[in-house]
Amino acid sequence: MFTSQTSSFQESIDVDERDADFDNEEISGYSQKIQQINSYYAIYYYQNTSLTLLDDSLTHEAEPELRSYISRRLSKGALLGGMGNIATVELSIPEQAVGCYCCLLEQEKSPEQPEADGNGWVVCLLGGSEKGLNLFRIELDKYVQGLQGCLTPEMQNLETEVRPYLIRWYEESVMHIHRVVLLLQANVGYLLHAALSHKLVEVTGADEKTKADVARFIKAASLQGLVQEDTTTASLCKAISEDSHTSLIIDCSTSPPTLTNEVSNRFCDDWIQAFLNAAERFNPFLLRQILENFKLKAIQDMNNLKRFIRQAEMSHYALFRCCLFLQSCGNGDVLLQNARAEHSSLPEACGIINVLEEFLGEHAQGALYCVRLHASGPKKVSGGG
Repeated sequence: MFTSQTSSFQESIDVDERDADFDNEEISGYSQKIQQINSYYAIYYYQNTSLTLLDDSLTHEAEPELRSYISRRLSKGALLGGMGNIATVELSIPEQAVGCYCCLLEQEKSPEQPEADGNGWVVCLLGGSEKGLNLFRIELDKYVQGLQGCLTPEMQNLETEVRPYLIRWYEESVMHIHRVVLLLQANVGYLLHAALSHKLVEVTGADEKTKADVARFIKAASLQGLVQEDTTTASLCKAISEDSHTSLIIDCSTSPPTLTNEVSNRFCDDWIQAFLNAAERFNPFLLRQILENFKLKAIQDMNNLKRFIRQAEMSHYALFRCCLFLQSCGNGDVLLQNARAEHSSLPEACGIINVLEEFLGEHAQGALYCVRLHASGPKKVSGGG
């Protein structure tokens, strides 16, 4: 009965070059060490339909090609203020074809400078592939917006602020997931479970960059905003987050880091090796694709559970199927936690969830008993006969 579900899970977790939608040429490049991955940037001042180069890290041949490409995009109205645009560009660089993120940051309008209307800066970030950069669109948008406050037509702070900021775009916007997986290794499953279950994560003994990396990983792995969430769910998430006794604590003062209050389940553990494999290949784009597939599978299971609960209100057989589903998916604790929050105002559904929680509890106790029985050795078992 659950063959198709198991198959779909295996397909989602076995992310390879084809699943991630990268071709072999792209993958071979990203399989190299991080230091060998090339990333580029360029920033232009846009005034009266003309572009003035302010700074870049491209070759002398590639920069005019990029400027020509941007001019065409601007003439077609394809670059809107504050909205990033990602495409593939072919330039005179070793990679030839690369992903290019472009964003127009408009100059703030003021009565004193009406002629500045429509002027602004075009920021270009290049590296990897179009498909890869699309996976990090939110991070790239946020990173480029961080420049808005320090851009001026004169660019007196180019060498002190703007250039160092642009040089770090790939490290700051793309590599954070990779750094977290390398930090936690096989313990990354605990972080995945914390993200799904709205659990507060506290990082100690680490610098601010590491703390920010972990926070961004959790945000990227969380389902908040992707699943139906009412005020009750939000209250539950807040209550869980504020319960310090359930907080996952990651102490980075030891090597490897020490974890306290760690909780995981079979669903999260099954994804660990996929994350480790991609991290070993130094492939941040593949890592992000795996993370997206992880979330997608969790959402699919949540939707399946909601459907089973509705059916179980009218059929004992559907309730039985629901129990089997929770047992097989390996993510029952997280799914029931979210289901209880979403169905809190529906007495019949809450009754079904109570039964399911009792079933999972009894199943867990039975499994624990079997483990202890096996650990006690054959002498005690045969003695009972």
